[in-house]
Amino acid sequence: MTRTLRPLRTSACLVAALVLLAAAGVAPRARAQDFGVKQLQGKVLSSSEAALTGAIVYLENSRNNDIKSYITETDGAYHFANLSADTDYTVWAQFKGKKSSVKTISSFDSRRKVFLDLHIKN
Repeated sequence: MTRTLRPLRTSACLVAALVLLAAAGVAPRARAQDFGVKQLQGKVLSSSEAALTGAIVYLENSRNNDIKSYITETDGAYHFANLSADTDYTVWAQFKGKKSSVKTISSFDSRRKVFLDLHIKN
């Protein structure tokens, strides 16, 4: 009788361990899907704090060097959504041949919404 119970106990322990490992693997992935994106928004402003309509905001992904752009609205606002939370980004703006300083959005920044105004000297 003990010979038949040992293999069953071992099998039950293995099944329980596999179930626990599988459950542990699912939880981090679900969390990453829920919180794996962030947003970047702000305004492009002149040195006198006036909104710059029609400025071009560039966003560069540090992983693949992909660049997205956004043309600011009448209030100087720009917005980028669905950014990967585990990627660094650089952002800058251009307006009539002039450029803002380059800013970095770090993957270590845990905010889901990042607000960043960019200034261009006139």
